[in-house]
Amino acid sequence: MNTKREEVQARYEQIERELQDQTVLNDQQKLAKLSREYSDLGELLGHFQELDGVNKSIEQVQRSLKDESDHELREIAAEELVDLERCKRDLDHAINEIINPADPLDRKDTLVEIRAGTGGEEAALFAAELLRMYSRYAEKQGWKTHLVNSNTTGIGGIKETIFEINGSNVYSRLKYESGVHRVQRVPETEKSGRIHTSAATVAILPAAEEIDVELKPEEIDIEATTSSGHGGQSVNTTYSAVRIVHKPTGMTVICQDERSQRQNKEKALQVLRSRLLALEQERQQKERSENRKNQIGTGDRSEKIRTYNYPQNRVTDHRIKKSYHNISVILDGDLDPIINDIKQAESRE
Repeated sequence: MNTKREEVQARYEQIERELQDQTVLNDQQKLAKLSREYSDLGELLGHFQELDGVNKSIEQVQRSLKDESDHELREIAAEELVDLERCKRDLDHAINEIINPADPLDRKDTLVEIRAGTGGEEAALFAAELLRMYSRYAEKQGWKTHLVNSNTTGIGGIKETIFEINGSNVYSRLKYESGVHRVQRVPETEKSGRIHTSAATVAILPAAEEIDVELKPEEIDIEATTSSGHGGQSVNTTYSAVRIVHKPTGMTVICQDERSQRQNKEKALQVLRSRLLALEQERQQKERSENRKNQIGTGDRSEKIRTYNYPQNRVTDHRIKKSYHNISVILDGDLDPIINDIKQAESRE
């Protein structure tokens, strides 16, 4: 552990120097990557320092237990020792989780893809609400969001959107959100008051870098095009939007929300790499789950994972068979209770 701590300290100081280099400051991608690593290492060093303090307190309490003759004071010291040892175990676990994460993708940034499913315009409006829910959750976590691409409808709905979330442990928190989200409510356009059922799909992709997925030039077609708006009409005359087709899989990625063609190309390539990484991840997960009796779904986009029932003011997660009330609060980004319950269920499994 001491050797690892020395390595972390050395790397932390090295990054600190690099972050003062003008070359790094001019490279936004490298700057973001180093800043994130610097923050993670700072968190780890903080845990090490806190562990030092706990270990010293444990030694002091243990000495007092040996020397103290007063029965009542010994009981107090014994209770304090139990609390300190619990704190030490928690810190050891936190340090180990950072050094050796259970899922190596957990600390990656995330791409979120939301698509309207069955239900027409109502599904598109629900997709827009999911976008707001995840944006509000990211804001509460102190994460940063960045829109990559969006295809909207005329009345505020979303046919499809892709956005990036950057921050600490984003994927570890959001990876359980992949799947079909279903809504049951009376649409604003419904005059008879009949409850409709609509759906939207959510895909949570770990943001892949070049070292994660290799894209060979002969496997992709890159085409520059003009940006489009509602109904597909052109909204500008410059060829800044980028369309990439991955020949082996047929995947198509369009990015038009950046200011330049180069930026759109970089974002589109990142989305494509992330989709390919997620595809391989799903394949491996299915192989691993063949011998498991149960599975907490974290990758299958066709799996119905959650229902938002407006008439009963209830949100039900079907994987853990648990319901939560107060839809408005949940859709305002209060997702921690649901995510924590799912993580606990997976740990028990």
